[in-house]
Amino acid sequence: MTKTPRPAGRIVKRSEGYSAFIPDPLPPELAWTPSLVRALSDTDLRIGRLAGEGGRLPNPHLLIRPFIRREAVLSSRIEGTQATLGELLAAEAGAVVERSPDDLREVANYVAALEYGIRRLKTLPLSLRLVKELHAHLLKGVRGDRATPGEFRRSQNWIGPAGCTLANASYVPPPPDELMDCLGRWEKFLHDRELPPLVQLALAHYQFEAIHPFLDGNGRVGRLLITLGLVERDILPTPLLYLRAFFQATRREYYQGLKDVSERGAWGAWVEYVLNGMARQAEDALSRAERINGLLGRWRETLHGGGTVQPLKMLDLLAANPYVTVNGAAARMKVAFTTAQRAVDRLQKAGILSQVSDAKRDRVYCARPILEILEEPARLVPMAST
Repeated sequence: MTKTPRPAGRIVKRSEGYSAFIPDPLPPELAWTPSLVRALSDTDLRIGRLAGEGGRLPNPHLLIRPFIRREAVLSSRIEGTQATLGELLAAEAGAVVERSPDDLREVANYVAALEYGIRRLKTLPLSLRLVKELHAHLLKGVRGDRATPGEFRRSQNWIGPAGCTLANASYVPPPPDELMDCLGRWEKFLHDRELPPLVQLALAHYQFEAIHPFLDGNGRVGRLLITLGLVERDILPTPLLYLRAFFQATRREYYQGLKDVSERGAWGAWVEYVLNGMARQAEDALSRAERINGLLGRWRETLHGGGTVQPLKMLDLLAANPYVTVNGAAARMKVAFTTAQRAVDRLQKAGILSQVSDAKRDRVYCARPILEILEEPARLVPMAST
């Protein structure tokens, strides 16, 4: 007997004349179909492979830095930010770039929020308190600063085309006087350990976006929470997996999936969609991590026996940021400028670094093969199982 589709919440009519959606508490009744079980198994396998590759480096935190920055650029782009990954990395290395400082600051805030979240998980679990702290870091001093960074909204917001109002919005989340009850139930679900963690994260992401607790930045915070959840539950040792590229590439399916859950409780399809995104992004990140690790390994062999360890130490810097300046390298390696210059010259002679600025002073160099791996479009086509 087929069940009648049932909404994942209720519509409330407000005295102000508009209607808003209040999601039901999680978890929903989830049908464990063969398709859903296969999707979960496939995703577990691929994320496990990514976790293994991420742990191969002597210091895996080196590799996650450019991955975090890549996600920051992609996640901020939907907000209108135009900064590229290359510009962000070059600026962090000390180069002068022509991009708007506001754009760079917005992307840098995303980096700061994610790195803060990773550190904070050591003392605080995923919670409403952490959510507010992430939001404060994300919107500090940027265009969303007027949207009360670090504070849940006290007024009604809505979603719809530019220029729409509450009367014709495509979606209206819970009213302010219902917001904290909804968030309290959401937080309680976060601490539940009954469901497989990947499924729990998929359900929690829907609910967070349905509640839409901030005036701005809900999408970015919601995506941050998926990555932090993977780390908190020890699914990944480091934050290498992000869903922004998948959600953007399948934008129509993403919003339709959210709508289908709200209007007819299509939980199974939603969870499968998110699991598929995790699997595809795990494949993509694994491919990048393997190729970067492979490059670094070959370069170490090339430099081995050169009589000094400084060029090898500089490779660690390139794993974190393919852009480098001599001054920056000297400061990070705690060596003299001339020592850093010799290391740069050695890497340039080996074809690892190339000069990318014409300045006579403060020249900027780049390990282009690493940058090309980081900047290539996401690979979202399923690979054959092995």
